Amino acid sequence: MNKDRVEGKAKDVAGRVERQVGEWTDDPKKQVEGAAKQAEGKVQNTWGKAKDAAKDADRDAQKRQENEAKDETVVEEDRHEVRRKAS
Repeated sequence: MNKDRVEGKAKDVAGRVERQVGEWTDDPKKQVEGAAKQAEGKVQNTWGKAKDAAKDADRDAQKRQENEAKDETVVEEDRHEVRRKAS
């Protein structure tokens, strides 16, 4: 979990609280400010999730490449072993 997800969730919760207080006190300005803060938090949280997903995809791709390289090395070693035994 990255900084954007944490900060986004905090803004989302703070916005919900502010919006709810505005509803209880019949303060439309607070309601709008709270809703805006809540929306900003949701966007920031979503951005953080996208960044995490990209990081995970990159890590997975690197692991796949490493595994493919290892597999290729094993296959090449097996070929050499077969040739050596055939000689």
